[in-house]
Amino acid sequence: MKKAVCILHGDVTGTVYFDQKEEKGPVTVSGEVKGLSKGKHGFHVHEFGDNTNGCTSAGPHFNPDKCDHGAPTAPIRHVGDLGNIEATSDGGVTKICITDSAISLCGPNSIVGRTLVVHADPDDMGQGGHELSKTTGNAGARIACGVIGLAQVAG
Repeated sequence: MKKAVCILHGDVTGTVYFDQKEEKGPVTVSGEVKGLSKGKHGFHVHEFGDNTNGCTSAGPHFNPDKCDHGAPTAPIRHVGDLGNIEATSDGGVTKICITDSAISLCGPNSIVGRTLVVHADPDDMGQGGHELSKTTGNAGARIACGVIGLAQVAG
């Protein structure tokens, strides 16, 4: 079993955990984000684990296969496309519970050492018709980010 964790900093804060039971199995993403405005917010893994210039230096979405942006369930997507998280009220706690089979904590699709980003706006899943839809999901500003690091596994 592998585990990773990300501490989000920025306009909102949070802690996100990643658990993978088997090397080629899905990753469970869980945790919470505090302070989001009500509604959907893009949620992506970006290429670099570099936050020296805030979330900007994290680069583009993690996309080793050079595909268009898409929904987490789409056959064509960036590995880092995790869709949206949804805040049910302004400024409260948003719970996260996602299972994804494209990301991994090991191998070529490993997200360890990369940056998790929460965006200001909803991810249109590449279907919005905006010039940014196929690259970013037109999800807007990066309002929080943090580097994904290996976590200690009990036992």
